[in-house]
Amino acid sequence: MRRSSTDESTYRRSPSLESKDYSLPQSAFRRYSSSYGNHLEGQSSFFGFHTNPGPKATKTKYTSPKGNKYVVFYLDLSFIFLLELKRCSMARNCLQCIKYLMFVFNLLFWLGGCGILGVGIWLAVTQGNFATLSASFPSLSAANVLISAGTVVMVIGFLGCIGAIKENKCLLLSFFILLLIVLLLETISMSLFFAYKEEIDRYAQADLKEGLWLYDTEGNIGLTNAWSIIQTDFRCCGVSNYTDWFEVYNTTQVPDSCCLEYSQRCGLHSPGTWWKAPCYERVKVWLQENLLAVWIFGLCIVLIQVLGLVFAMTMYCQVLKTDTFYA
Repeated sequence: MRRSSTDESTYRRSPSLESKDYSLPQSAFRRYSSSYGNHLEGQSSFFGFHTNPGPKATKTKYTSPKGNKYVVFYLDLSFIFLLELKRCSMARNCLQCIKYLMFVFNLLFWLGGCGILGVGIWLAVTQGNFATLSASFPSLSAANVLISAGTVVMVIGFLGCIGAIKENKCLLLSFFILLLIVLLLETISMSLFFAYKEEIDRYAQADLKEGLWLYDTEGNIGLTNAWSIIQTDFRCCGVSNYTDWFEVYNTTQVPDSCCLEYSQRCGLHSPGTWWKAPCYERVKVWLQENLLAVWIFGLCIVLIQVLGLVFAMTMYCQVLKTDTFYA
């Protein structure tokens, strides 16, 4: 039997998924985009879908809690503090390394000064004014030079040792200034020597000839011993030649140290029994033959001084930074 139209009106078919009226608009559900965080304005997310918010939701905006800002700020400060602490720890370790290196360096420096001072005192006590050849500078003896050099080296090394172990800025700066002055004086002396080499050569020969007049006189035992040793060891006689002694003795006579075979009063014999080579030229030749050793020795001294300056200034800067940080 057929149903009447009135029956069909009372019973309605349930809507199917294919029904056009029941289908939602495509803007209601959208897939969550792969670019996370790129939200559309006025939409909220629910399990990977974007839905249109209601009228009340559109009026309110999301605000993060204020406590999160303080947490992030605290974490940033903690991270910066840890980095600064690590850097200070590394700087402190570097300072300790430089400290002990400088202490050992200056300890050796101080011991070297003690050795030089000891040799100078021994020469002054046992040999008198040894190697005093200049009449213009009678105090310029080997003993006095060694004593002066040893004293300066000891003082500088002492300042370096105490300044390094105590990390004292004043002592470190004093060590640096004194060592720099010594290095500058050495540089200036070498520059003047090479610039006025010929003038210094002539002045040295004239001064040595004047010193011959003090030979074997009272109160000049140091000069007498120095000339005797030089003429015997270098097998020479006089400054420029053996005739330099003729003016001193006012006769054809030379000291006994000029003889080929030493004996008492041998200087009164004929010139055939004397050394003919000039002492000044012999000493110059000896220095030229050992010039490489002299240069190596001089460069070692300069290198030691430069290392001392570098250690002192580096440690001074590190101590200054440490004091500034902890102040």
